[in-house]
Amino acid sequence: MSRSRTERLVNLVICLLSTRRFLTAAQIATTVPGYEHDPDDPRDHEAFQRKFERDKAELRELGVPLETGTASAFDTEPGYRIAAREYALPDIQLEPDEAAAVGIAARLWRHAGLAAAASSGLAKLRAAGIDIDPSATLGVEPVVTVDPAFAPLTTAARDRRTVAFDYRVPEGDAPTSRRLEPWGVVCWRGRWYVVGHDLDREATRCFRLSRIVGQVRLTGKPGSYEPPAGVDLISHVARWSGPVERTGRATVLVRPGRAAGLRRWAREVEPTADGDKLVLPFADPDGLAASVVGYGADVRVLDPPEVREAVIQRLKEIATRHEAASVSAR
Repeated sequence: MSRSRTERLVNLVICLLSTRRFLTAAQIATTVPGYEHDPDDPRDHEAFQRKFERDKAELRELGVPLETGTASAFDTEPGYRIAAREYALPDIQLEPDEAAAVGIAARLWRHAGLAAAASSGLAKLRAAGIDIDPSATLGVEPVVTVDPAFAPLTTAARDRRTVAFDYRVPEGDAPTSRRLEPWGVVCWRGRWYVVGHDLDREATRCFRLSRIVGQVRLTGKPGSYEPPAGVDLISHVARWSGPVERTGRATVLVRPGRAAGLRRWAREVEPTADGDKLVLPFADPDGLAASVVGYGADVRVLDPPEVREAVIQRLKEIATRHEAASVSAR
């Protein structure tokens, strides 16, 4: 299975676990990175449907309890979800090679800023008598990045503690102070958001983690509030962010036979002596860079400059994290 497909399947599972209601294929397409397409283009939409059907079959073969149904009797299109109670794992018995794989995963999550969750999982496995080697490696490790605010906000949501932070919106010059009862943190279109009750505005609000300035401060006691029952975090973020308008155009050079995902997404494909030139629609440079970086040396951005710079910056960040990981492992 290719890396891009693996990432797409992981994002699909996260999306369907984050909601209690059934999501239609159209809603999933606008939520999960890797399903970007033009629904008004018959060929593009057909390609998406084939991809989605393959992914559903793959999840079911892997034992993921993918449910099909409708949110109400008035819905005409079926939706999908994963029931958390059915997805919970029983007691696990690991062979030595499987334990080594868990050690690699623990290193990955540590670098992603999820050290507490990784440490907790390792502690439970060791208590069950399973020997885990977190220093194990297979050479090149994948990298998952989250914003610095991720860890304190997920902790606050778990412990039901109010938080305060400074937040900058695109149209404002200076950040403003916000107080929030966080209900949860979710990923939407490749970005992380926190959803909760804004204490100053007395309303439900969501905030993009990359726009939080400085430290998130825990201000309340554990258990000081209770989120609404059955709250759908993804729907709140979707309504807040609105539809994605891909008005930008980027030209990338792709090696022959490579980057099939980008080829399906391309508006134009021009064969050249150096490779195929693809014209890709995009909404923001950083979002496109996140997709392009996953294809490594098979794709090179030609223009516009802001997309090329966004890719270079992401590659520098990945190189820095790997260098730091290598130093700490010595």
